Amino acid sequence: MARILSIDFGRKRTGIAVTDSMKIIASGLTTVATSDLIDFLTDYFGKEPVEKVIIGLPKQMNNTPSENMRFVESFVARFKKCFPQMKIEYFDERFTSALAHQAMLSGGLKKKDRQNKELVDEISATIILQDYLESRKYKNSL
Repeated sequence: MARILSIDFGRKRTGIAVTDSMKIIASGLTTVATSDLIDFLTDYFGKEPVEKVIIGLPKQMNNTPSENMRFVESFVARFKKCFPQMKIEYFDERFTSALAHQAMLSGGLKKKDRQNKELVDEISATIILQDYLESRKYKNSL
């Protein structure tokens, strides 16, 4: 069965998470340099079936797009050219970095480990994907 992959896009680094084959649980996959992201995805899509990609939608508190949105849109345009058959959905990414830091703190990680920005990006991608899965469950139960 195909997985769902999520992307927490950043200008320098991008966090990536995937579901299990049953699309129940989100797990962090890795963090890659954004400049290598298309190459990484090409390789990953060649090895694993992926049903759709969830991309973190950067919004401000007042629900307007954040300044990072223009970079996300540029990436999505390039992504669609490289992978025209792949389904894409945006999902609100507000608070994911704060939640990632909280998860690291709750998990007992040492201060030095909590300062690892790559780990924060990967955990953020995981939170985006898990929240997306939960929202689908909720919509299907209505």
